[in-house]
Amino acid sequence: MARKNSFCHTGGLAGLITDKAKACGADLAGIVNLEELRRSPSYTIIPRIGYFGDGDKENQRTIVRDTVQWPEAAKSAIVIAIHHPAEKPELDWWVSKNGSVGNTEGNKLLIRAMSSLVEWLETEQHIDCFKVPYNVERGGVFMKDAAVLGGLGCIGKNNMLITPEYGPRVRLRVILSAEDIPSTGGLDFDPCGDCSMPCRKACPQGAFSQQVYFSDTLGVESLPGRSGVYDRIRCNLQMVENESKAELAGADEHANGAMELVQYCRKCELICPVGSA
Repeated sequence: MARKNSFCHTGGLAGLITDKAKACGADLAGIVNLEELRRSPSYTIIPRIGYFGDGDKENQRTIVRDTVQWPEAAKSAIVIAIHHPAEKPELDWWVSKNGSVGNTEGNKLLIRAMSSLVEWLETEQHIDCFKVPYNVERGGVFMKDAAVLGGLGCIGKNNMLITPEYGPRVRLRVILSAEDIPSTGGLDFDPCGDCSMPCRKACPQGAFSQQVYFSDTLGVESLPGRSGVYDRIRCNLQMVENESKAELAGADEHANGAMELVQYCRKCELICPVGSA
């Protein structure tokens, strides 16, 4: 594995930005040009298979096929990642109060890091930035594609981003920028070739039990789960099941009501041997 220096691709600015992102709290950072991102696997196949939009705890989420338009002035995206170790599961616990939109502690860390980076970009580098929501259906970005093109890792056989440093145990966030910067990708890394694929065996819903996507019908070689052996419907069912079993966490001294806590499945993520040492 060789992680190429972003200066080789884009000159000093890309390296300056990614270094600053890490100084602001990110563990990994990269840049993806939006023209390249639009040609990535997810954006290529979305018109045919769609993606999951909003839903509720009892019903499968709706499938959306339209791609969200980004601000016209946006030219590139900065993607950051924080490490989510197995011994800190609470970083991914989804907490909401009185039916309000919830959040996770990990996402709060990402937001703080990104906010610090944006302030620096706008005030000291004079680069306009555009905040985007986490959810694609609300204007966000397919973050795994952005991370691959930004040089953070590759898509593994568990359909997750696999990084050399942390395996799939990372959480991502993206901001758009008005600066036209080439992607910082070019990571020579693929740990899945000879792997025994414990991730596919660990899924409680059997989401990797058979091939459901094919290159001849989707028109791309890069399929979900790499070989098309990833059933998004089954994976979504597990998320709905997790939500239906949400626990009530007692109200703390700063809350005016009980907090609802959802612990989403991470079995295919945590069993991955990459970056676990």
